[in-house]
Amino acid sequence: MSKIAVFFSEGFEEIEALTVVDLCRRAKLETDMVAVENGDSCLGSHGIRVDMDKKLQDICFSDYDMLVLPGGLKGTQGLEACQILMEQIDSFYTNGKAIAAVCAAPSIFGHRGILKGRKACSYPSFESHLEGAQVTAGPVEISENVITSRGMGTAMDFGLAIIGYLEGKDLADSIAKQIVYR
Repeated sequence: MSKIAVFFSEGFEEIEALTVVDLCRRAKLETDMVAVENGDSCLGSHGIRVDMDKKLQDICFSDYDMLVLPGGLKGTQGLEACQILMEQIDSFYTNGKAIAAVCAAPSIFGHRGILKGRKACSYPSFESHLEGAQVTAGPVEISENVITSRGMGTAMDFGLAIIGYLEGKDLADSIAKQIVYR
């Protein structure tokens, strides 16, 4: 099974982050919640504190098949300010490894030139940051090794798309059926 890291920064959007973690763990993907501020926990944008599995300083990026960035305005700003994480996002992208972002976080990919010539989506007020992308209003866009999604309302689609990308449509469909989705 695949292994993913979901990165948390203070002010993350709880539904976006935890829906991905929940769905991926149901699918038996090894899923680590990683604090970029290196704390034992992280406070979400709506006051929900979540214990982390790992600290950024303690992970080996080469162990992962995908890096996932949840949104939330403050959380997205914190992720983008983390130079180590940004270097790894660039490396994963350049080497054809999977990266995914939802809500405001796809703006990070836009700022880094990753979305040029790709279909991509984000929270509506962040669409102008998807530099060079063909912006859509779809719930999820998968363009080669880059997955983007729009926000809290598309978190289920986003999590299932991650499962489908890494482990196949049959498993994603099975998880969707288990959780009575659609």
